[in-house]
Amino acid sequence: MNEPNSSFQLLEPSSPETLIPDPWLEPWMIALALGLGLLLITLVLLLRKKKTAKVDPHAARLAAREEAKAALAAIDHQSPRDAAIQSSLILRKYLATAAADPALFETHEEYLSRHEALKEFSDASRKAAGEGFSRLAALKYAAQTPAADAGEVVTQSRALLETLHLGFQG
Repeated sequence: MNEPNSSFQLLEPSSPETLIPDPWLEPWMIALALGLGLLLITLVLLLRKKKTAKVDPHAARLAAREEAKAALAAIDHQSPRDAAIQSSLILRKYLATAAADPALFETHEEYLSRHEALKEFSDASRKAAGEGFSRLAALKYAAQTPAADAGEVVTQSRALLETLHLGFQG
């Protein structure tokens, strides 16, 4: 049956390397990471070298002026308050586009209190803008419906647009 092994033969011990677990990081993983890193660095350098098209500020001002003129021409002559609201918005959009001025996002009081408002404009244009926006604000925020003519509000806004457009110093 089961005979006891009576020979005293010496066996080689197992290698200690068999007890060490296999590494989770293979050489192909290192090569892949290096390749992706080089690809990423190349893409960053290529995108950094790519130059953006320079915007001509004069062309942007002309386009903003034409857009504002078309919007002013499209105002319905229903009420002077509505005409003042629309005209003010159109002129503020023009200033935001043409002069990068934050007037579009400010209240009338914030605009008046900002000392560096319209610094690229001549003194006469700044004064005309202050008076024009004050006139529009008075029409917009009047307690009763203003007795002004809506057509006159749009005409004055067109004149203010031309004054602002011609008043650029830069």
